[in-house]
Amino acid sequence: MAREKIKIKKIDNITARQVTFSKRRRGLFKKAEELSILCDAEVALIIFSSTDKLYEYSSSNMKNIIARYNMHSNNLGKAEEPSLVLQLKNSSHAARLSKEVEDRCHELRRLKGEDLRGTTLEELVKLEKTLEAGLSRVLETKGKKIMNEIADLQKKGSELLAENEKLKHKMAMIGQGKGPSPAGESDNNVVLEVEGQSSESVTNSNAFRGGGPPPVEDYCSDTSLELGLRL
Repeated sequence: MAREKIKIKKIDNITARQVTFSKRRRGLFKKAEELSILCDAEVALIIFSSTDKLYEYSSSNMKNIIARYNMHSNNLGKAEEPSLVLQLKNSSHAARLSKEVEDRCHELRRLKGEDLRGTTLEELVKLEKTLEAGLSRVLETKGKKIMNEIADLQKKGSELLAENEKLKHKMAMIGQGKGPSPAGESDNNVVLEVEGQSSESVTNSNAFRGGGPPPVEDYCSDTSLELGLRL
């Protein structure tokens, strides 16, 4: 038959309670010894009975285990303390930043003319002066920007005028024949001046060079002249 499970509560019968205490104490000590041997662990167990009797078990020296426990607990407390302080500092810093952001947002809304409820007359006058000072700075900066742009445009206009004058001068030089003439017109505009020849003979020679026959009158006059000389 299976053993009946005992409800975990205080046993009212003193004798039964003492018997149970003795059995469970021995079993607990046995489990502690097994844990120490199997897992190579240092185990210390202290029990005070209801009659204020001390029962203890230790896998090694009890005082050394207790000293080691105290040292470890102290170090653990010191290690956790900075993190606690750091958390408090971070929380206070976050709260301060949140308050500062809220104040800045409220001030920005007031500068926009919003959320002016509860504002005193002195605060309104101060706000008006702040806005006027900011507006004057904006207008001053705007004027400087406009003047700089005007100066740049004037400089560009002067450069364009100078370039235009240069182009006009070049065109005037070309019109006077001092500059380079367009291609194809140099042969037609050149007048040949041959020493010992008249302009008419030069014209005739040009016509002859162009492939056309010499005029008939010139040919006859030259022929009669040659005949007269021979005679």
